[in-house]
Amino acid sequence: QLQLVESGGGLVQPGGSLRLSCAASGFTLNSYAIGWFRQAPGKEREGVSCISSSGSKNYADSVKERFTISRDSANNTVYLQMNSLKPEDTAVYYCAAERSRPCWILLRVGAGSWGQGTQVTVSS
Repeated sequence: QLQLVESGGGLVQPGGSLRLSCAASGFTLNSYAIGWFRQAPGKEREGVSCISSSGSKNYADSVKERFTISRDSANNTVYLQMNSLKPEDTAVYYCAAERSRPCWILLRVGAGSWGQGTQVTVSS
């Protein structure tokens, strides 16, 4: 059974950093596109970043130069390093997986398998 578990969220001051983890079980991450999404209260879900099965990476304009996605094949985990955090980054962050879907599509339409989410709050 395919399962994704996010962790690493929390409360951080503006300008701070967090690293989110998306641990996968029941499948091998290398064969899937893995995306990070976020949803703030009252707002639509936003595709934040994605890493394809080939290792190519996509980022939303709002997080470019601040967020970095990476994959640890040995631990079957995808990370999202978030630097220079802003209050507008506050949201529940989810990871999602889809086999054989280009990242630019995944970030727009979502994926078939989702984690439970982790809360990120950026506030002084």
